[in-house]
Amino acid sequence: MENNVKGAAAQGTIETDAIIIGAGPVGLFQVFELGLLEIKAHVIDSLPVVGGQCVELYPDKPIYDIPAVPVCTGQELTDNLLKQIEPFEPTFHLGQEVTLVQKREDGRFDVETSVGQRFITKTIFIAAGVGSFQPRTLKVDGIEQFQDSQVFYRVKDPARFEGKNLVICGGGDSALDWALNFVGKAESVILLHRRDEFRAAPASVAKMKELCEQYEMQFVVGQVTGTEIRDGRLAEVKVTGADGVTRRLPLDMLLVFFGLSPKLGPIAEWGLDIERKQLKVVDTEKFETNVPGIFAVGDINTYPGKKKLILSGFHEAALAAFGAAPYIFPEKKIHMQYTTTSPKLHKILGVETPVFD
Repeated sequence: MENNVKGAAAQGTIETDAIIIGAGPVGLFQVFELGLLEIKAHVIDSLPVVGGQCVELYPDKPIYDIPAVPVCTGQELTDNLLKQIEPFEPTFHLGQEVTLVQKREDGRFDVETSVGQRFITKTIFIAAGVGSFQPRTLKVDGIEQFQDSQVFYRVKDPARFEGKNLVICGGGDSALDWALNFVGKAESVILLHRRDEFRAAPASVAKMKELCEQYEMQFVVGQVTGTEIRDGRLAEVKVTGADGVTRRLPLDMLLVFFGLSPKLGPIAEWGLDIERKQLKVVDTEKFETNVPGIFAVGDINTYPGKKKLILSGFHEAALAAFGAAPYIFPEKKIHMQYTTTSPKLHKILGVETPVFD
């Protein structure tokens, strides 16, 4: 696989046959289906890692409805899809959002991302799930001024928090995992959740309670309702408990894990037909939108009978690839071939054609 492009824009405009927006399971399988037709793709995702919702929200939770795979986790599914698409060497552009899509006079599209990377592409495949995921933020007046200095919604550099007094908000796996991780590394760890029931793995909850009994960390029931600022820094958070009493928690840094909220974002401004925050496809033969050359696959699309299943997205990706091929190879007749028997596909995949007696 080619090197990922993260954070900063690569130099120059990239010309390509296909851009896939979304690096979740359906976006990854779209790479595979395009690759079988000898179409190379660039993949763009707002998240810093490949895997989309599967990896961001439930990497360790089991999935039971992938055909021929009785059970796998979101991370395992992602890892297997990455292995499957290795022969096609896609380029990933992570941690950036597509902000501009414009039709060119020559029929191709100008595409630009939030870090300034520009593309010219013949086709676009939107596999953005239910939209780009943005952290649910803490709704307290004035807290936004401390974002990425004392208030964090993701942990990018764990070493930054070592030796600090931490308050960690949330009751899911991310909050519990990071609280347990920082015990013994941070100066102090306080886990703050609005109730004493959790959405995290039972083993993590049990470990947290054990550490609290050993005075290695604290657990507080309540919600942040205010702040105390001294010398331009966040010094304390005001926490109101179920009893209505407001207490103060001193801190150096506040980590907030309230989950992720899907947003359609700039996609809503690209002239596509939208119904209830989903993209309407013109037909289920090609899964093309009302804009020729732009396809929608996976949970982002809607049509009569739509079922939001990963396996449905895989089916849509296959038909979308065949629907896009005439834009990329207008003079070429596309024939249906099978990976079981086609020497051409075996060559593309880098495998040997079996010889049968």
